[in-house]
Amino acid sequence: MKRLKIGVSLDSLGLPLGRGLEEAARLGAGGVQVDAVADLAPKTLSETGRRQFLHLLSSHNLELAALGCPLRHGLGSAEGQEARIEHVKRVLSLSYDLRARMVVVQPGRIPEQVDSPAARLLSEALLALGQHGDRTGTTLALETGLESGQALRSFLDRLESGSLGVALDPANLLMNGFNPIDSARALHGRVVYAHAKDARQAGASRTAQEVPLGHGNIDWLHYLGVLEEIEYRGWLTLIRSSGDNRLADIAAGVQFLRRFMPGP
Repeated sequence: MKRLKIGVSLDSLGLPLGRGLEEAARLGAGGVQVDAVADLAPKTLSETGRRQFLHLLSSHNLELAALGCPLRHGLGSAEGQEARIEHVKRVLSLSYDLRARMVVVQPGRIPEQVDSPAARLLSEALLALGQHGDRTGTTLALETGLESGQALRSFLDRLESGSLGVALDPANLLMNGFNPIDSARALHGRVVYAHAKDARQAGASRTAQEVPLGHGNIDWLHYLGVLEEIEYRGWLTLIRSSGDNRLADIAAGVQFLRRFMPGP
């Protein structure tokens, strides 16, 4: 199994930026994912601030794996769509300046009817963002979860852009009733980023819930083998969205992943 690069989500650590970077380095991560919000929002972060952030990363021997771009509404929502598209474009440009060249976004549910107004709006938004990515040398990674990998693949195959890809999140898929293994295989050639997050099915009458890495229903040896099978060679970024001690969960998760990965 070829070595993947282990990253951590700073938001999962629940620490201020400086302390979060220190902790990520201490845990042995090679990179971090941060959200482009507040002081790191594209409208807020000046050219000087961008250079300072890169220096801060370098001082901890870290790379920026990706920028997260949280949205209040999906990319197919008509409300405020033009402003939303412009914001994501700015985040893509920021990701280039910060040398990640990768932005992770939850696009909203993919419409089942390809000729519906919602599907057309989503297609128009993604094509505009893909074209911006083509011009700036950046990639927009659509986070999995709200539909199967097969459905997402079918939708993306209708769009002609090399700057649109998929951020594979196995826990999101499992929590929404989809098979992470089948979805990963269906997205072969489309996966440009990957999250390491786990979930457990609580029973027939209850939905699956996120749990610490290695404590859920995902067979990680099998799953990592599928990532190799589909020739994914990028970041594997640990995310913990819930729990009372997320920092400890992330630390244990890094060690858990290293059990399955060869040394340098």
